[in-house]
Amino acid sequence: MTALRPPGPPAGGIDPRGPRVGAGINAVLLVVVLLLGGGAPATAVLAVVAAGFALGAVRGVPGTWQAWVFGRVVRPRLAPPTDLEDPRPPRFAQVVGLVITGLGVVLGLLGLAWAVPAAAAVALAAAFLNAAFGLCLGCEMYLLGLRLRTRSA
Repeated sequence: MTALRPPGPPAGGIDPRGPRVGAGINAVLLVVVLLLGGGAPATAVLAVVAAGFALGAVRGVPGTWQAWVFGRVVRPRLAPPTDLEDPRPPRFAQVVGLVITGLGVVLGLLGLAWAVPAAAAVALAAAFLNAAFGLCLGCEMYLLGLRLRTRSA
């Protein structure tokens, strides 16, 4: 992440590789949504992704099913992390992901089939950037908001 850290101690650092693995899992699921199109199966897969974001928004990134996969399957095969990350920006990113995918699911259920692949495409762009390059757009939004808040204070 960037050098700017939010004020105050983090509520317990997280392994920064976990959100990247979660983003990779989400990217695969979002590609499936795009391949399925805008019907009921695509809406169902997008709902699974949205549910994961809902867990992350409520419980934090370590509370998602993707984090469970990371903790059980991936992390035991890696060296311990050299640095821990503040959990607040990734949690905000989960909220952003929930808004995007949740909107796609709701609009899809209301009969606007185009909204499902549209929401999946937007979420896929963000998930790919995080998984491939470690660039968390939601985290950057959080830090930008923090800068704007501290500047106006």
